[in-house]
Amino acid sequence: MPYSFLSMPDDPKAKDRPPTSRLGRLARLAALAPRSIPLAMETARRALGPSVRTEEEERESRRRVTEEVKKTGKAMLRTLGEMKGLPLKFGQMASYVDGLAPPGYEEKFQAELKKLLDKAPPLSAQAAIDVVTAELGAHPTEIYAEWERQPFAAASIGQVHRALTKGGDRVAVKVQYPGIDKAIENDLKTFGMLESMMSPITRKLNAKQTLDELTRVFKDELDYTREARMADVFRRIHAGDDRIVIPEVHHGTTTRRVLTTELVHGQSYAEFCATASQEDKNRAGETIWSFTFRSLLRYGVLYADPHPGNYRFLEGGRVAFLDFGCVKIMPPDLVGGMKRYMRAAMDADWHELDRALVEVLGYDPHDETWDLYRSYTIELLMPIATHDVWCCSKDKARETVAYLARGIRGIAFKDGETLPNLPKVPKMPQDFTFVNRLQWGLASVLAGLETQARFRPIVEPWVRAPDVLPPPGWEDP
Repeated sequence: MPYSFLSMPDDPKAKDRPPTSRLGRLARLAALAPRSIPLAMETARRALGPSVRTEEEERESRRRVTEEVKKTGKAMLRTLGEMKGLPLKFGQMASYVDGLAPPGYEEKFQAELKKLLDKAPPLSAQAAIDVVTAELGAHPTEIYAEWERQPFAAASIGQVHRALTKGGDRVAVKVQYPGIDKAIENDLKTFGMLESMMSPITRKLNAKQTLDELTRVFKDELDYTREARMADVFRRIHAGDDRIVIPEVHHGTTTRRVLTTELVHGQSYAEFCATASQEDKNRAGETIWSFTFRSLLRYGVLYADPHPGNYRFLEGGRVAFLDFGCVKIMPPDLVGGMKRYMRAAMDADWHELDRALVEVLGYDPHDETWDLYRSYTIELLMPIATHDVWCCSKDKARETVAYLARGIRGIAFKDGETLPNLPKVPKMPQDFTFVNRLQWGLASVLAGLETQARFRPIVEPWVRAPDVLPPPGWEDP
């Protein structure tokens, strides 16, 4: 097949690389503070405590915050989209995890940030060409039969171009942003510096172990050869389940910074939520639930990035899963411990649940936070504890986050005390860090689908299975 070049108009304003210097990235984040700090304070005030304002003051506050919310969203979209890396990842989380935006303003705030999910501002077409050339040894038009200059998706560490292989396969080529490894390294150093400066506080929050885990997982995500292997692992795990579609990897044109996979079509999350029947939304929600928990509970493989841009929706409840960069192999004993407290909730064995929360998650039954974290965990387990249909909704997802925030405030701000006393945070296993991200993210994704399903029968066989099997075809190098 003759080579062809799919020319699309270049954006003359597109940059060749994201900012990478530590000070430059810190300065860009600092520039958001005049807008984001007042909004964060309003979020905390609404989520954590009752209003002491008059009705007129409350009206004026809502008017002012409504104006600021959209402006702040636009400013964050511009800055985080330009920075890429970890700031963009956090912006993506804020765009879909219910409960993180100011209560009462979620839709307005998230409407702007949702553009970060799969249409973040791309880099220049030439930047991607240079990376492909350096990684594969030739210009993209020599490697592929067709190469589309402009990306059709852009995210936190790379952008995706359509191409056609010389064998005639339509593929998606994910190309890592030049310098993004240095940018992420500097972001992590900045977080480490802040953690050290605030150590009297961060020790109570166990921030050091959280930062260590973030560093490990996000550095793994920079290696596209690891992502390719993980995609193969997930394909083996879900072999035989026709509802789950995982694009084939073209290993011959995959390197540490270039990943070539089968091009999968289908509806985006937003399109599917807007047009699908409730029956199809229910089926798709069940598919996502099965994909998530079969891999985690049976094989100890955690899909830790459940954001809406990673799904494409096909007919009959089938779902394609697109990104396997943020994946963690969990210790079998920790997965066994998770299954232990899940079984206890299913059996309504509250004494065993309490023992598991202490021994697995590090909750302290003698601490004032015990009732709060215990109740919060039980609420998270309700979809599998009940035999009935569980209805996912944004209100439930937001209330879960708000409940925890209110409880922490009630402990921190005691009557008669002028300064808050930061409550103790349970020292959970470090490997559990991204499970928390999964819990909030998955709840928000299913809430957007308004999934109604019996989730217990799906997971119960895996919860009660005594062993955690080794991931098929995976060995750490």
